[in-house]
Amino acid sequence: MQLNINGTDCELNFGVQFVRELDKVAGMELSIQGQNQNFGMGLVKTLPALQGFDPAVLSDVVYCACWPNKKRPSRKDVDAFIDDQNTDLEQVFKDVLVEMKNANGVKLATKNLQA
Repeated sequence: MQLNINGTDCELNFGVQFVRELDKVAGMELSIQGQNQNFGMGLVKTLPALQGFDPAVLSDVVYCACWPNKKRPSRKDVDAFIDDQNTDLEQVFKDVLVEMKNANGVKLATKNLQA
């Protein structure tokens, strides 16, 4: 899947590296005896909000899925893309969910967490 963000075509990839990136952005982090530990769970936390059309979560998902791009868009660029009046936000949500349902790395989680 490609999106044009800030004038640059960005390839979105929803594989294992996407899940790792999402864990960094949306994962469950706990502080135990002063040590921060990431327990993952980014995908599990994100899917219900994405299915509920949460634009902040869509921004996180798009940003994390852009990991393979040489020139990765900034979080600010992704937010601007989502806020742009010319972006068909409903279609972007639908396209992202379809791509996630077909991507081998996340399709089982997507299928099992459908609302």
